Amino acid sequence: MAAIELRNIRKDYGSVNVIRSISLAIASGEFVVLVGPSGCGKSTLLRMLAGLEEITDGDLAIGGRPVGHLPPAERNVAMVFQDYALYPHMSVAENMGFGLKMRNSAQADIDARVSDAAAILKLEPYLDRRPGQLSGGQRQRVAMGRAIVRQPEAFLFDEPLSNLDAALRVEMRLEIAKLHRRIRATTVYVTHDQVEAMTLADRIVVMNGGNVEQVGAPMELYHAPATLFVAQFIGSPTMNVVECAVLASRPEGIVLEVQAGRADIPVVRAGAAEGRVTLGMRPEDLSPCTLEEAWFSGTLSVVERLGSQTFGYLDIGRDQMITVELPRDSRVEVGDSLSVAGNAAHAHLFDVSSGRRMATAGEGSAARNAA
Repeated sequence: MAAIELRNIRKDYGSVNVIRSISLAIASGEFVVLVGPSGCGKSTLLRMLAGLEEITDGDLAIGGRPVGHLPPAERNVAMVFQDYALYPHMSVAENMGFGLKMRNSAQADIDARVSDAAAILKLEPYLDRRPGQLSGGQRQRVAMGRAIVRQPEAFLFDEPLSNLDAALRVEMRLEIAKLHRRIRATTVYVTHDQVEAMTLADRIVVMNGGNVEQVGAPMELYHAPATLFVAQFIGSPTMNVVECAVLASRPEGIVLEVQAGRADIPVVRAGAAEGRVTLGMRPEDLSPCTLEEAWFSGTLSVVERLGSQTFGYLDIGRDQMITVELPRDSRVEVGDSLSVAGNAAHAHLFDVSSGRRMATAGEGSAARNAA
């Protein structure tokens, strides 16, 4: 497998700039996931790697070889698309080996590679069937097998699980994880599903508006998001964010005016906080408390009981709702009054104007835990 290097990659459609000078190094054998909202440019970037979109400016190298000027067939990468793109009149074996046949490979070599890929993906019983006789998950495995038999330098996945139902998505996510552990292929995977990103990736690239917001290991992004956008994109339910006034700033931390009282937050760079800041708290870092200890108080508008978890959605006024993770056997009901306080060591602070993160005292331990 080969490393991939993007240097100042840009993509324009006429006067519209959709990818804005992205540089990224992907190590050989690494699994990198591109995530972001619709329209952020993640699929366009993947298609430029594959050669399906021209690069407006910048350099692309795979295995140390410049490939930005080469057509798709000469880049030695394999792409798995959102739809399966299988030939309905061909058998599974014929579909998997078709690319090799088009390259005039020897039939014995085609048969051997198809057999090996079928064993990896547990497709041996289905090699004589046609796509119409397979389930959605089996068809996606055939599409993956077609990529594997090419023995490419890199695999590119463009939202391969989005057409599957929930149960099949979980099954195929596990299959992809096991496949990567087995063959250690350099992989670039596009998805809008953060669960796929968090569970599959060695590193996640969060994109927004054609830019890279942050690159890092999954738990690094979860515990230490660089921007407010990343903080609210990574994590489910999303991080709670509330704009607060700074009441006092001391060497050891700052005091914020929160909705129901005051919050004393330890901060590494206390001098950076003044005026107003955005306070972020994950639902699991808020817990019920007395009214005297409360950071937030209000009425429960919705209670979600998921079996292993219970989430309460607390209306704190000013048309603002915050999410609290409650004990799974909690007996709270909609309409109940609730007061909650945050774990100050796990608070996240962001600059109001730029949305950039301000380092907190718990950040060092969070980074160690992420590693």
